[in-house]
Amino acid sequence: MHVDGVGRVSVVPSLPVLRPEEQVLQLMLDGWRNQQLSRNLQFATIEQRLRCVRRFVEHMNEDPWNWTPAMVEEFSADLRTVRHVSRSTLRSYHSALRAFTSYVSNPDYGWDRVCEQYFGTHPAQVFFDWNSAPHVQEYDGGPTKRPYTRSELDRLFVYADDEVERMGRSGRKGWQAAYRDAVMMKIAYAYGLRFNELRHLQLVDFARNPHAREFGRFGVCKVRYGKSKRSSPYKPRSVLTVWRWTPPILEDWLANGRGEPDTLDLFPSERGGLVGEPALLRRLRRYCDELGLSDGLDLHSFRRSYATHLLEAGWDPRFVQDQMGHEYASTTGIYQFVGDEFRRSTLRSALDRTVNEALARTTKDGTP
Repeated sequence: MHVDGVGRVSVVPSLPVLRPEEQVLQLMLDGWRNQQLSRNLQFATIEQRLRCVRRFVEHMNEDPWNWTPAMVEEFSADLRTVRHVSRSTLRSYHSALRAFTSYVSNPDYGWDRVCEQYFGTHPAQVFFDWNSAPHVQEYDGGPTKRPYTRSELDRLFVYADDEVERMGRSGRKGWQAAYRDAVMMKIAYAYGLRFNELRHLQLVDFARNPHAREFGRFGVCKVRYGKSKRSSPYKPRSVLTVWRWTPPILEDWLANGRGEPDTLDLFPSERGGLVGEPALLRRLRRYCDELGLSDGLDLHSFRRSYATHLLEAGWDPRFVQDQMGHEYASTTGIYQFVGDEFRRSTLRSALDRTVNEALARTTKDGTP
């Protein structure tokens, strides 16, 4: 058997097939990889989907041509009740497996004929609307997820700096990694960055803003690894520096923390590669626990805080939308967790304006 570049299978009669179950399954996975590559999906997305299929096969101990809808329900129940995965994770499993079964059950790719020849059956679509997790709203975050308040950010950043100083005084290893992580947290908030956007920043991604010369060489941050749409490359964008404290943080990191590694990466790891999310998340979670901050605060909360605090400060919503890299204002609206003080002041201003307008009309009419 042989699969071509777009996932179609063909049988070579002169070649015997040993252990057909193993060979057919592997060729199905190889063919699906080729089919997804022809659709311009990213390599990371394809590998993640392939892992989902392998996990389903291992869990059910059944090959794709023997799958049934009952197996889907059993697998889903195990994920939710035993492994306690989130709704979005379960939906991603269903999406990947549904795409795979659509591929192997499509007669255009020839797997029905191969399976009939070797196993006397054929693969079928077993993921339907009635047994799969639907995507019914744009925001999937849990109710505990929220932005940091300004006081929480101040406490967190001061604590992170104190940890770096304490480790440096004691001569312990790891002070440089702690310093790097502290700067990464601040820059994630300073530009409203996702983690993947943050970890890929390089020295060449910063430039001067001729309309804001006070920021020096850090007036603009070029984000090259912005979140992409389906089957599309990374979406780049430029984020303007808005806070005066941002350039000094970067200057100090470059002068006293980063050193001179043989790389352009702004935040290289100890081994010279890119920083992994688990390492930064563990440190952030430890700091939050030691400060008694909410469990709902995470790396993405810096991005939520960025949008919230700009809006609270009176920045134009369209500017915030462009800074965040959102195509639609409704997407930016997901991040608009406006603080209580801002809501109170806005409400008070609206009420006072209504009363003043009413008094002005009364005075004009001459009625008491």
